[in-house]
Amino acid sequence: MNTPLLRIGIDVGGTNTDAVVMLGRDVRAAFKSPTTVDVGTGIRTALAEVLRQAEAKGPQIGAVMIGTTHFTNAFVQARSLARVGVIRLAAPATTSLPPFADWPDQLRDVVAGPAQVVRGGYNYDGSQIAEPVRDEIVAAAKAIRDEGIRAVAISSVFAPVNEAQEQFARDIVLEIIPDAAITLSHELGRIGLIERENAAIMNASLSAMAVDVVRSFGDALAALDIKCPLYVSQNDGTLMPPQVAARYPVLTFASGPTNSIRGGGFLTGLNDCIVVDIGGTTTDVGVLAGGLPRESSIAVDVGGVRTNFRMPDVLSIGLGGGSRVRQAGEAVTIGPDSVGFKLLSEGFVFGGATLTATDIAVASGMANVGDPAALKHLDRELVAKAVRRIGVMIEDAIDRMKTSSSAVPVVLVGGGSILAPTTLRGAAQVTVPKQAGVANAIGAAIAQVSGEVDQVYSYEQIGRNDALERARTEATNKAIAAGADGATVKIADIEELPLQYLPGGAVRVRVKAIGELAGLGV
Repeated sequence: MNTPLLRIGIDVGGTNTDAVVMLGRDVRAAFKSPTTVDVGTGIRTALAEVLRQAEAKGPQIGAVMIGTTHFTNAFVQARSLARVGVIRLAAPATTSLPPFADWPDQLRDVVAGPAQVVRGGYNYDGSQIAEPVRDEIVAAAKAIRDEGIRAVAISSVFAPVNEAQEQFARDIVLEIIPDAAITLSHELGRIGLIERENAAIMNASLSAMAVDVVRSFGDALAALDIKCPLYVSQNDGTLMPPQVAARYPVLTFASGPTNSIRGGGFLTGLNDCIVVDIGGTTTDVGVLAGGLPRESSIAVDVGGVRTNFRMPDVLSIGLGGGSRVRQAGEAVTIGPDSVGFKLLSEGFVFGGATLTATDIAVASGMANVGDPAALKHLDRELVAKAVRRIGVMIEDAIDRMKTSSSAVPVVLVGGGSILAPTTLRGAAQVTVPKQAGVANAIGAAIAQVSGEVDQVYSYEQIGRNDALERARTEATNKAIAAGADGATVKIADIEELPLQYLPGGAVRVRVKAIGELAGLGV
């Protein structure tokens, strides 16, 4: 009988890098270390320590799963981004609203390259706005090339209905710029030109960095003689191969909260609950529905830029372990500013001179860290008000994420979970599971593999049942091809969208299948 293999989950956050070693459902080792500027160094440090704790060697490891906020942070901070040339197939429509029109100045100044609106695009009924003109696309591509830009985003009106014009433009650009890193909008976004185009530009701006970062993941494993498969967690709670992450880095956006949501569900055995992840600076509140994070159904703002690609439905508030606490008259405020990773030097309980939410938790008896004696001077009424304020902030966030007035189970995770009261309005029960502090890494470790089909079928020609069966089969086969154990694959979601403007009872069908990694089922 084969010995079960270990799985390693790593979550690279802006402050800490967390790692866990798991065998089945058991957490064998866990470690938290500061995130390094060189991402690979932090991963190697965390990996080496959890392997030491678990007394494990490379051949015993079946897979390593890494989740990272690196790309999200880089974009929001306008750091290490590539300039992007944009070609939009839409003229004579949309010319009054050019690419980058709604971007914040800070990001536009860094990312914006030559942007051309050329003839092309489709109407909502599938008819062409205009035929693409090769010479116009060639001229736009040459303008991009002449500025030394290699990152290109191509968009077209109603590209999700028909992607042919985007592909036509891509082939022409590659003739002019053979080494171009091209993102097509239909590969990422949904209906909504500006938001979908923004997603493509974001992805293109991260293209060069993504290759280097994903390579550093592999180098970190090689340095420790780990030769098992590597996966990167994406923001729907499933995994993708590193080559896909390098091509579509935006799919990692918000994967940190997603991992925490799944980790919280796993640690408690709940498939439907609200997960509250309290970190050092912010609290992320998400919903686990049917074992998977609930997706946002509206446009999502990233760094001031509106997008409409797949993102989890997460609410972030300015509450964390390092949040500053202030008193103004009778009122007490918490955050939104935070001392962040400086908590260990600036918080009262750690010998500093800044009153933080962690100090309040210690003073109220909710936590036992640092030196409680350093808080003897705090006014008890101030502490009581701050505790109530923290509770109200969490309760309000939970209430905003609920879809009904019914009480729901609430799971608290993250290093800042010590801040939250044990009873919360609107919560059927409040649970702080063991290993709550590394729930994000656990979420990465238990992530599943997915296969997805997004295709138009003619129900008149083949019938609805046959069409759905074909889609289910194809999605299942894709999940298995990506590494899933066929015995564990199940259909997680089916969506049907009738296309009234097309003949033959055309329906756009989206099917997602998910399964456990082969040999590593939990």
